[in-house]
Amino acid sequence: MKIARCTDGGAPFWATVDVERGQVQPIEGDIADWGPPLTAALGRADAGSVLRAGGPARSLSSVRLLPPVGRSNRVVVAGANYAKHLAADFGLKTHSQPIAFLKAHGALIGAQDPIRHPPLTSELDHEVELVVVIGAARVDRSDPLAGVLGYTVGNDVSARDLQRSGPPGVGMDLFAAKSADQTTGVGPWIVTRDEFAAGSPKLRLLLRVNGETRQDGDTADMTWDVPFLVKFVDERSRFDCGDILFTGSPAGTGQGSGRFLRVGDVVEAEIPGIGLLRNVVVQASD
Repeated sequence: MKIARCTDGGAPFWATVDVERGQVQPIEGDIADWGPPLTAALGRADAGSVLRAGGPARSLSSVRLLPPVGRSNRVVVAGANYAKHLAADFGLKTHSQPIAFLKAHGALIGAQDPIRHPPLTSELDHEVELVVVIGAARVDRSDPLAGVLGYTVGNDVSARDLQRSGPPGVGMDLFAAKSADQTTGVGPWIVTRDEFAAGSPKLRLLLRVNGETRQDGDTADMTWDVPFLVKFVDERSRFDCGDILFTGSPAGTGQGSGRFLRVGDVVEAEIPGIGLLRNVVVQASD
């Protein structure tokens, strides 16, 4: 099942997506209403009956696909999760545990929205990532995957020069690096957990700039898998239904190659089996 957050120019709404028919079916209520019962029902034949139609079906082409996370929910990023990325792009060894931090909701854009090039950086970088969407009201730490509604695609765009600008002895400035307005693609929709094999998903991660492949990895290479990351974060700050979790990026970023994003670049982040983000880098209006 594919579930998207959409707008037709009015208030955002949630909908199931039928790609073959090119339709979206609005869902009654918010993710906090239907997320927990749907997450609990995944794998059952009647799981879809949890959702109630919130109006007539609409053409997929008539709506804008928004990031599938509400403004009241948190965006959590777990970094340093691919050993090759750390070694090739940063010259670092794997840490003893993940690095987790928050990203501002204002950084998020939808699957076709432009990436706003922040005026303060000359090293805007790309990072394709699997993104976990929490569906349970409370995560069961003895079975973290049971609290996962599904997965979507993310491009954790980062300003590397700002990331390094933290005061000596203090560390990286991850807020400046990761939370620039309208930079981070998420979407195009959530694919529910029952569409994948049991356990942590093993999926290819691709990122292209102007048609050239820059990143080509696999979530099977994660240092810490999805259930570990969900439990790790939840132990420190409890997840709520609708929160999302970026799970790290493979090697091939601009940090390693020195090839950063420029105005006019067409950036495609793709996870086959989930979907594609296609975002064009534009000059910030301010």
